[in-house]
Amino acid sequence: MPLVHNLSRRRLLKASAGAAALGVIGAPAISLAQAEAIKIGHITPRTGFLGPLGEYAVQAVQLAAEEINAAGGVMGRKVELVMDDSPNPQQASAKAERLIQRDKITALIGEISSASALAIGQVVQREKVLFINTGANSDALRGTDCQRFMFHIEAQNSMYVKAVGRSLVRDGLVRGKKWYSLTADYAFGHDLLRVAKRYMAENGGNHAGDDLIPTDLADFSPFLLKIRTARPDVVILNLAGTQITNFLKQYAEFGLSFPVAGFGFDTALAWGAGSGNFGGIWPVVWHHLVDTPSSKKFVAAYLARWKRPPENQAWGDYCSLKVIAQAMAETKSTEAAKLVELFEKGAKFDLLKTREGYFRASDHQMMMEMYAITALPAAQVKNQWDIFSSSPPVPGPDESLEAIAATADENQCVFKT
Repeated sequence: MPLVHNLSRRRLLKASAGAAALGVIGAPAISLAQAEAIKIGHITPRTGFLGPLGEYAVQAVQLAAEEINAAGGVMGRKVELVMDDSPNPQQASAKAERLIQRDKITALIGEISSASALAIGQVVQREKVLFINTGANSDALRGTDCQRFMFHIEAQNSMYVKAVGRSLVRDGLVRGKKWYSLTADYAFGHDLLRVAKRYMAENGGNHAGDDLIPTDLADFSPFLLKIRTARPDVVILNLAGTQITNFLKQYAEFGLSFPVAGFGFDTALAWGAGSGNFGGIWPVVWHHLVDTPSSKKFVAAYLARWKRPPENQAWGDYCSLKVIAQAMAETKSTEAAKLVELFEKGAKFDLLKTREGYFRASDHQMMMEMYAITALPAAQVKNQWDIFSSSPPVPGPDESLEAIAATADENQCVFKT
């Protein structure tokens, strides 16, 4: 079990990991108690419209730490999580700084909000501490706002758009079609709308209209009336968090039948809407039905520990801690500069998918497979979790993993020294 220091609750949660290690990662077997713990910071929203996703992140990173410690830790040292909430960018920045300066963390994992990740990126660059972003999608974080000490296991907006865009093109829902979009009114949504418009223009689509949606909006009826009047060929959602759940429920209540698609998504939001309300086609970075041995093992462990399957936000935080542990073992170091160097050299990591992934040196984006999921008809739904079918991995097995990533012309990163 990991040591978990939850700053937002002002208490220390302790659990036993056994008296002795049976197989230390990257070192001979020694007692974990003999060495100082490796402190890893974890920061993510626990409240607000992103809070439900943050809970998956917290549970998954705890599971990863438990597994690492049960296997002997890292270089004979226990992993200790120091955790906090990040309800807004200002607090995200302040808490990241506190984790680094006061709690002496060696690396930082987490976040969902692109605005908060931007603030954290500036802190870790100044402090020279490794940060793996597990949930913020904005292309700008990999472009104009990129930082040498910030890496991204979460896919960028371009990857989400191109992954599901292939399915929309296949189904004849782009060329010559009229889209009406709703966009979350903050950094993530603005960036996603920009990328979506670029993809639509490149593939012959027409943008009929867009509305910016406040993150605290609960009643979508004015926008549903506008959609009914516009009669689009496709309703595109560039929303986030519980915005998506609320929209899908109200869309079903209104009885609208225009096809729905989204360019940003988390499977927990489909589960929140329910099988009777969930519809459309969506991109995901991972889902609990991925058929690989490592994915099945993760799903089984998470289900046993938390009594529900993991979703894609859980995947990101779980894999990020495993990636850091592997990197520390391979470099035999906790120094951020050495970990950055290893990542930039193209080290490969098991991401629970059919192919290993790697961080692209030019922008620190993880290159990996994604999926497009489609809501199942109600008659085919067997339980509350398995409510969609999935495409094969995107890109396909004969394509480069970079096939769906932003190109240098689309999104250029210049790291600051």
